[in-house]
Amino acid sequence: MKKVSIAATKQRKNISQRKLTIGLDLGDRDSWYCVVDEAGQIQLEQRVRTNAKALQEVFGTMPRSRIALEIGTHSPWISRLLSELGHEVIVANARKVRLIGESRKKDDRMDAQTLARLARIDPQLLYPVKHRSAKAQADLTLIRARAGLVRARTALVNTARGLAKSYGERLRGCNVRNLNAEKAEGLSPELQRALEPLLACIESVSEQIREYNERIEDLAQESYPQTALLKQVKGVGTLIALTYLLTLEDPHRFQKSRDVGCYLGLQPGRRNSGKSEPQMHISKEGDPYLRTLLVQGAQHILGPFGIDCDLRRWGVRLAERGGKSGKKRAIVATARKLAVLLHHLWVSGEAYEPLHNSSKTTVAAAA
Repeated sequence: MKKVSIAATKQRKNISQRKLTIGLDLGDRDSWYCVVDEAGQIQLEQRVRTNAKALQEVFGTMPRSRIALEIGTHSPWISRLLSELGHEVIVANARKVRLIGESRKKDDRMDAQTLARLARIDPQLLYPVKHRSAKAQADLTLIRARAGLVRARTALVNTARGLAKSYGERLRGCNVRNLNAEKAEGLSPELQRALEPLLACIESVSEQIREYNERIEDLAQESYPQTALLKQVKGVGTLIALTYLLTLEDPHRFQKSRDVGCYLGLQPGRRNSGKSEPQMHISKEGDPYLRTLLVQGAQHILGPFGIDCDLRRWGVRLAERGGKSGKKRAIVATARKLAVLLHHLWVSGEAYEPLHNSSKTTVAAAA
């Protein structure tokens, strides 16, 4: 990285009294920032190392400014750092900004300029994203680490099963959670020797996942008692409830519970033009892991072990309409309803009544 020049230092002193807007394009090692004034004139362009010390040295001496940066791996901690330095920080959802995502002249310098100019005109053009707090991010990291181990275990189990099948044999009577070296006793000696270290690794990963489950359970009981409200819904366990709370963090950021379905990408997209209103897939915006967990909860509610409730009855009716992939659509729609229901329980603190709507219908019919 080039050293900051004397000219750049003089420029920084000259702009200290102006109202500034800064675009910051984050990189893994180096980032590029662009400073524009009230008239949109570029006052300074410079690289900076992507670490706390370098960012404090650069932005700690600047007057309070509006700083726009793209969402990414480093954006959570950098946005908190810049806010602590007194700046107005806007985290842009670059996927929705075509000037950035689809630009033909795309590099760090041009992206920083675009961010600065858009933030100067209207911050809403950047579709601002709100990052969660440091504590919520740390607690959510526990859940994401567990998810990483689950994915690794699944890959190892698939490898073991595939190798056994290619040898003309099978690992029988086992599932992902209890696959261990004992399950290979029925295999040929040479295949047992080959798979023994792999099966031992799977058993070790399963033990680590159980330890994570215990830590997540303790965390929910000690720090997040609101999980009990969400767990009233059968099919929602501690993992889903805690992930939901930590991902949304503040329930009052949504004016209506229905907005949560859109936030998590479970609402069908819309591309209406004139008389054309095509049926589109869900947007899949928002947090993909929470969306996956909600779909798993919906599968339990609509599955053979789901209890009778309004949500199940509604999903079953939707699936019975038939059509192509009717059951899959019903599961996704039930997941959206589940997200809305959990938000309502969280905000209101009410006791969950599984057949609340059905009871009202029965009373009205009797009257």
